[in-house]
Amino acid sequence: MKQIEALIRAVPDFPQPGVVFRDITPLLADAGGFARCVDALAEPWQGSEVQAVCGIESRGFIFGAALAQKLHAGFVPLRKPNKLPPPVVSVDYALEYGKDRLEARNDALRPGERVLIVDDVLATGGTLDAACRLVDMLGAVRVGVSVVIELEALQGRQRLPGDTPLHALLRY
Repeated sequence: MKQIEALIRAVPDFPQPGVVFRDITPLLADAGGFARCVDALAEPWQGSEVQAVCGIESRGFIFGAALAQKLHAGFVPLRKPNKLPPPVVSVDYALEYGKDRLEARNDALRPGERVLIVDDVLATGGTLDAACRLVDMLGAVRVGVSVVIELEALQGRQRLPGDTPLHALLRY
């Protein structure tokens, strides 16, 4: 994990004073580091019979697609509103500064399909909670959630449904 963590850049006072932004772009730019990250994200789910990986727009697409390939699973994008052709299913969720929505095609997952949800960061948990609810609405089975970074002080883990295993590579 130290090699992966060394590729995460801390940017103080961004996007506002008092916030330390965790920049993953150096990790993405390093082929070896990115490969190690994907391997580490996949490791706990090997043998879990994951059939689909749902990646949350937008950085979750990067890790999710690579993870789907590693796990020999399909990839399903969970998108912001009005990015997918109809018919879609959607879940509204609250943000600290407003609200947003996640959408998926209504046929993106089959009932009972085993799904791993992936994003880059778990912060307040609203987006990942919405992703879990969206997967549930589609009748799929949540195998777990995988993130590169968990911001523990924001307690986002508490917003996830209680039966959802969470794997975070790095915790700040």
